[in-house]
Amino acid sequence: MSQGIKDPGELQNIYRRRFDRNTAYRKLLWRELNASFFQRLIAPDAAVLDLGCGYGEFINDIRCGRKFGMDLNPSSRAHLDPDVTHLSQDSSMPWPIPEESLDVVFTSNFFEHLPDKLAIRNTLTEARRALKPGGRLIALGPNIKYVPGAYWDFWDHFLCLTEMSLGEAFENNGFRVTVSHGRFLPYTTVNMPQFPAAIIRLYLAIPFLWRIFGRQFLVVAERV
Repeated sequence: MSQGIKDPGELQNIYRRRFDRNTAYRKLLWRELNASFFQRLIAPDAAVLDLGCGYGEFINDIRCGRKFGMDLNPSSRAHLDPDVTHLSQDSSMPWPIPEESLDVVFTSNFFEHLPDKLAIRNTLTEARRALKPGGRLIALGPNIKYVPGAYWDFWDHFLCLTEMSLGEAFENNGFRVTVSHGRFLPYTTVNMPQFPAAIIRLYLAIPFLWRIFGRQFLVVAERV
């Protein structure tokens, strides 16, 4: 990740302590999220970059043509499947990806880790350069409107965002917002109950539940 904490060793320790206990559940969760929701946004032959890919739960599972995962955590590479190209770099610096070669840039719980809004702008500049015209940028993240205090429970959170502020950033940097949900997923899986796949599937199928339990936004935009 390009983020406020850039020491790879510290990143490795943070995410090992935070996620290693529930790795199996996170894989199950993302399998259901992809099958029930995100796969419909991604063509089978698409070139996809997972920005801040972490342990690869999304990018390993999604069906697409070419896969890239970007993250500064040195543990990421070991968790990515062999068909995923790992990019270990700051996202706000130039990407080693040809211009207009990606169909989708996906990111989950990443932008809040960036040190400032300039880093977001630079990251969006690279995303727009790398995406084909009409390519999609899909972003999930904690909505500060609905997690005002709990947001700061995580040491590596820096930027406070909502679906409106991120959508405005997209629109100001060469994208057109096509989907904007202020409430989509619950806030976090850390120290929370682990629900069976059928419950996750049911939740995604009933948007009314999003408005009750959702604390993360979902914003989808197209490159113009």
